[in-house]
Amino acid sequence: MKLGTFYRSALALAGGCIAAAALAQAAAAPPPPRTAAAPPAPSGTNLQLPTNPVFLGDTDVIRKATAIVNGTVITGTDVDQRLALIVLANGGQVPQEEMTRLREQVLRNLVDETLQIQAAEQHDIKVEPREVDAYYARYAQSFGQSAQQFSAYLRSHGSSAESVKRQIHGEMSWQRLLRNRIEPFVNVSEEEVKSVIDRLTASKGTQEYKVSEIFLSATPETAPQARANADRIVQQLRAGGSFLAYARQFSEASTAAVGGDLGWVRAEQLPDPLAAAVRQIPVGAVTDPIAIPGGFSILAVTDTRQILTADPRDAQLSLKQITITIAPNTPRPQVEQRVQDLVRATQSMGGCGGAEAAAAAIKAEVVSNDQVKIRDLPTALQPVILGLQVGQPTSPFGSLQERVSVLVLCGRDDPPPVAEVSAERIREGLSEERINMRARRYLRDLRRDAVVDYR
Repeated sequence: MKLGTFYRSALALAGGCIAAAALAQAAAAPPPPRTAAAPPAPSGTNLQLPTNPVFLGDTDVIRKATAIVNGTVITGTDVDQRLALIVLANGGQVPQEEMTRLREQVLRNLVDETLQIQAAEQHDIKVEPREVDAYYARYAQSFGQSAQQFSAYLRSHGSSAESVKRQIHGEMSWQRLLRNRIEPFVNVSEEEVKSVIDRLTASKGTQEYKVSEIFLSATPETAPQARANADRIVQQLRAGGSFLAYARQFSEASTAAVGGDLGWVRAEQLPDPLAAAVRQIPVGAVTDPIAIPGGFSILAVTDTRQILTADPRDAQLSLKQITITIAPNTPRPQVEQRVQDLVRATQSMGGCGGAEAAAAAIKAEVVSNDQVKIRDLPTALQPVILGLQVGQPTSPFGSLQERVSVLVLCGRDDPPPVAEVSAERIREGLSEERINMRARRYLRDLRRDAVVDYR
């Protein structure tokens, strides 16, 4: 039994390709009163819009559950099964009043997915079924299931393997299309790379952040609706939703396929509003929606480190965990006595060599692990372990109703000095940023030119 098993949390289905969490479209505002038409109002667009439009017909839009996208049919079953994935990713906790709006969002996502697949096929970019099947099998294995077991699990919850494979197909098609049609035309000069390296070198020792992003595009006209959608995403994330899964399903950035992961960035590399946000929020937190040109961003900071400086949390540890189990209904005085016995035993055992004998004397369990990094431990334990000398134990932790443990540091291999920054990695990062921007424009153009018949 490895030490990591003490701390692992249950995997949520939202953790990978499967769609996550409930995103709801803001309810449409009631139509304005019918009055005489006003002259066009100044606007940030070139549209000649009156300030108080008078509608000449029924303003109730009939929203239907299916669509034909450039001749490709999206069925009600497609929508239902993708919606079931989202509900499943939320543990079934989607309010009933959100389901209609969520269904509309699912349909929009399926329309985009269809456009991406069609665009790839128009450029003779194929994704073979065997490739999708292989990816699906690997994904099922990440949950400890075979492809057949995972398919049965999805069916039992109202979804299907086909729905997941369709999303895999869409993601693979889009990524290959970007590599074929956009990446070859993105250039990064040596001067640009050198400039970034110089700035990094000058910033050695300063903070950088591991950041993930969900981006929702918006125009001035759609900004209120996009902001409402972003607010709902933040609410769901702060309630425990998977950022990775939300990003895969709803982000319009090219990083959606990797869960919105931007990698390690300095605050100075981000637009000013995003830079201010990452500096302020703690690790593990999610920002409110942030208005930036073209839409709204939601950021999550998952880690921090110092630029070009070895992080002590990357030290490789050898640990022993000594644990006492508390039987149900044990009187509190007896529990406290057992904890005191655990503390005395671990403090007097003379280091890790006496762990087994000390544990046997108090009827405790010992588990060892020689390959764990400090950063992989729970956040609350990391500073405690960093302050230990070899042979020292932590204070006891756990539950007085179930289990109480002590960790003993048996050895630590500190991380090597950081190598010089890689010019190739800098080039890749700059290229990715430009590809991401062009991909947004490409998808926008596909939507604009599409023939979509809602049924």
